[in-house]
Amino acid sequence: MKVLLINGSPHERGCTYTALCEVAGALNEAGVETELLHLGTEPIAGCLGCGGCRGLGRCVIEDVVNVALGRAAGADGYVFGSPVHYAAASGAITCFLDRFFQVGGHAYKPGAAVVSARRGGTTAALDQLNKYMTISRMPLVSSQYWNMVHGNTPEEVRQDLEGLQIMRTLGRNMAWLLRCIEAGRAAGIRPPAPEPERLHTNFIR
Repeated sequence: MKVLLINGSPHERGCTYTALCEVAGALNEAGVETELLHLGTEPIAGCLGCGGCRGLGRCVIEDVVNVALGRAAGADGYVFGSPVHYAAASGAITCFLDRFFQVGGHAYKPGAAVVSARRGGTTAALDQLNKYMTISRMPLVSSQYWNMVHGNTPEEVRQDLEGLQIMRTLGRNMAWLLRCIEAGRAAGIRPPAPEPERLHTNFIR
């Protein structure tokens, strides 16, 4: 089993990275392989709404989104990490997720989001990130508290003992859910099939 962790911070080894490493460590201890992908600092275009990804399994824009989609194909679950910018997720990961999830193919893979902030805006950013998963038929993995760490530097994050424990608990909960899904699959339990037609209601009359 493998979990793909996405670092949506411009800082490759900053506070978000520190939180994700704590999650990854707990997953590794539980026997789950992990891969950490940093989105980098190159601009990430937003979704064009062109529909070109339908049937392709990739975005028409060639950048880190397609790199992540390629790696996601071999992953059983995801953890998306972001710093808090103006009480929201970073612009980079927002553009990334708009396109990553538009391509699809993530249903029934467990997912989680973690955020890092100096002080506030964490729950608003978490709510934003969680919506990508809850609209995509993904089981949302929780912890013992909301998935956040606090600190202005990696050293300060390491002093947030509760935050680090939350990250470890999240990793263990993710590993447990992956094992449950694996056991269910071995017992012949399959995900529910979607209805033959997806309904879209237009509220403008």
